[in-house]
Amino acid sequence: MTKVLRIDASMRHDGSTTRSLTDKVIARLAPSEVVTRDLADGIDLITAEWIGANFTEPAERTDIQNAALDASNTMVAELKAADTLVIGVPVYNFGVPAALKAWVDQIARARVTFKYTETGPEGLLEGKRAIVVIASGGTPVDSEIDFATPYMRHVLGFVGIHDVTVIGADRQMADPDAAIARATDRINALAA
Repeated sequence: MTKVLRIDASMRHDGSTTRSLTDKVIARLAPSEVVTRDLADGIDLITAEWIGANFTEPAERTDIQNAALDASNTMVAELKAADTLVIGVPVYNFGVPAALKAWVDQIARARVTFKYTETGPEGLLEGKRAIVVIASGGTPVDSEIDFATPYMRHVLGFVGIHDVTVIGADRQMADPDAAIARATDRINALAA
């Protein structure tokens, strides 16, 4: 029984490469359950109140502080419940969409998804798998101008998810058919 958390970061619904390829990943995995978080529907940015609540011990939080963390707590619970994350990441201006960065800010929480130790930070979400679908018009995946792919690997590792597969559909402005074909081949080779 595999539970998948699907994160869609494309602001486009129609014509989105990442949404289309993420559909194919989900079909390939055939999970027992899929929870979808569509960031195009909106996501709160962290605020001073959120930060204050996050760094207050849970037993000492006020009702207002608890309310400030409600959305974050829901997103963290979705992440913790998932066996596999499938994240669709379009490259916007060499990096991740702002909404995806906002999601990362909501789920990367000290003492919740990572902790600090004498030897540095330690992720608390061990044993999960992530499949990251990256799409770009011109930025080659893992090139010196791709800041999205290394960022996603780092963030996922930071919270303890080290089993990360990247599926690239890059340089679509040069040869869209070849980019989609390469990505589809990688998807078809995924272990369910």
